Amino acid sequence: MKKLIVNSILMLALSFSFVSCRETTDKAKDAAEQAGEALEETSEDLKEMSEDMMEKTKEVGEDVKESAEDAADSVKEAGENALDKAKEAGEDVKDAAKDAANKVKDAVDGDSK
Repeated sequence: MKKLIVNSILMLALSFSFVSCRETTDKAKDAAEQAGEALEETSEDLKEMSEDMMEKTKEVGEDVKESAEDAADSVKEAGENALDKAKEAGEDVKDAAKDAANKVKDAVDGDSK
């Protein structure tokens, strides 16, 4: 009778350990699946972030290009304005020289009469 009770207890303990191991295995599988899903979500988030970053980088590049074109136009316009001012100053000097030459001529002609 003693052996029967000991064997029954032993069988009961073994059945609990098998059930416990199966539950542990199931829990491990669930955890692995959840980790896989989290990894996929993270991968998708990273992909979206990189696409957003590429789009923003493209926009910044276009803004820089437009700014550079605007700056080039401004420099060209400033150069043209400076050239116009230089031409005007040259014409003013030329007119002043003609006026001075005429005054000298008039003064010389007035003294010779």
